[in-house]
Amino acid sequence: MTVSNDDELQGLKRIGRIVADTLEAMGKAIEPGMTTLELDQVGRAFLEAAGARPAPEMVYGFPGATCISVNEEIAHGIPGARRIAPGDLVNVDVSAEKDGYFSDTGASFAVPPVTRAVERLCRDGRRAMWTGLRQVGTGRPLAGIGQAVGAFARKNGYTLVRNLASHGVGLSLHEAPKEIATWPDASERRIMGEGLVFTVEPFLSLGADFAEDGDDPWTLYSRPRALTVQYEHTVVATRNGPLVLTMAGQ
Repeated sequence: MTVSNDDELQGLKRIGRIVADTLEAMGKAIEPGMTTLELDQVGRAFLEAAGARPAPEMVYGFPGATCISVNEEIAHGIPGARRIAPGDLVNVDVSAEKDGYFSDTGASFAVPPVTRAVERLCRDGRRAMWTGLRQVGTGRPLAGIGQAVGAFARKNGYTLVRNLASHGVGLSLHEAPKEIATWPDASERRIMGEGLVFTVEPFLSLGADFAEDGDDPWTLYSRPRALTVQYEHTVVATRNGPLVLTMAGQ
């Protein structure tokens, strides 16, 4: 989507704030012993109270309101009977629709006690995302995002999952521009236009390079198996740089 007027921008800001506040509420609710389904129900209730519809369920028939992935699962985990344990790394991905506008956000949460390596991975996952976000702006190359995130990962001793990309969003959950690499991609030639709406969501890992299918139709696992974090914002490219839509409490 490309924003063309203030009404569209305000609609995007509303749903962006809703998914951000839902993610924040889910993160605060995580505790050992609860199931991922119970955590998903926290998110569903929050979205419904705000008049929003869970996008994965609405668009793809996903069996849950949010995607919740634990440890070896790195994306699209199905909420269910799995119990969250001390020391787990839990990724929550929230996307939703309201009044015809979509937004998408995500974060990884470490359940105490947390090892120093996992604490550092979570901190650097956020830093990697913001490294990418700082490359956003009208007239700038989309390739700059992956180049910056790749340089950050190399400098700090991480790998990047290279088959889970960022994407356009706004009037649908996944739209053009599709497959925006958050790793260095020499073939990327596209330029960000004024008002372009898309996600920035690098997957930073302690060794994984790819995501692979598991036993169900949805859940993706790291290959090779390694702890991986994902942090995601929906952003608008402007002449003044990135306008982040998915900040809680805005």
